[in-house]
Amino acid sequence: MKKIKDYIINFINGFCMALADSVPGVSGGTVAFILGFYDKFIKALDDLFRGDLNKKKKAFSYLFKIAIGWGCGVILAVLCLASIFDKHIYELSSLFIGFIIFAIPIVIKEEKSNLKGKYKNLIFTFLGAFLVILITYLNRVVGGTFNINNFNLGTILYVFLAAMVAISAMILPGVSGSTILLIFGIYIPIINKIKDFLHLSFSALPILIVFGLGVIFGILYFTKLLRKCLDKRRSATIYAILGMMIASIYSIIMGPTTLDVPLEYLTFNTFNILYFILGGVIILSLEGLKYFLTKEKE
Repeated sequence: MKKIKDYIINFINGFCMALADSVPGVSGGTVAFILGFYDKFIKALDDLFRGDLNKKKKAFSYLFKIAIGWGCGVILAVLCLASIFDKHIYELSSLFIGFIIFAIPIVIKEEKSNLKGKYKNLIFTFLGAFLVILITYLNRVVGGTFNINNFNLGTILYVFLAAMVAISAMILPGVSGSTILLIFGIYIPIINKIKDFLHLSFSALPILIVFGLGVIFGILYFTKLLRKCLDKRRSATIYAILGMMIASIYSIIMGPTTLDVPLEYLTFNTFNILYFILGGVIILSLEGLKYFLTKEKE
């Protein structure tokens, strides 16, 4: 029974991360942080590449469960949710803002011991917020579509680099990997290639392999750095993450402008209070579930 519950929890965690990663302005890392498995996730990624054989086995087992949920979430997002994002972007943006607003106090509460009395690290909150705002701004200024159909060395290097940077952002709370892909101009093309592949068009496979290799190398180099930051400079890292989470509200507000057919950014007129409250209810419910499962383990 415990094993089944473990599979279900990790499936849900991966599924929620994938839905977040699929939307410009929202980070899967933020979801992992909110749901309380961020440290475990980063540690497992690092152990998979750098741990001894026993650690590799444990990390693979854990990440495999996450990956199943993540894969299902990506497939659902590519096949079904893309049209929902286009047609109901303001409702979904309101929902995601609800996620962030209600999640921030939970993060502060859980990391209280690492934040209290270390207010000099507030500078990292401003730096984290600045990074997210800068990325969002660059997306609006230089965001365009890059032609990935010309499979040559230039395209291979470009897609590989974009994937490396994007997966680093997906892992980091507050910074959306999808937004990074939009800045590089390959978000829509990659989504379309995944969709083609799911419809058994194997001509999309070469560029997806290049993208996948970029993701692997990004994880390989970035997780080591992030794990060191969480282990040795946790207070500064948490302050920076909070800044990224706060600034991600701005990214979500600007999200509609990054659609294939750009819309106006979210305003008070297009903001949906019901979806905002629903976002809060979901976060509080997940926090309650996490508390229940933690108590049950004890």
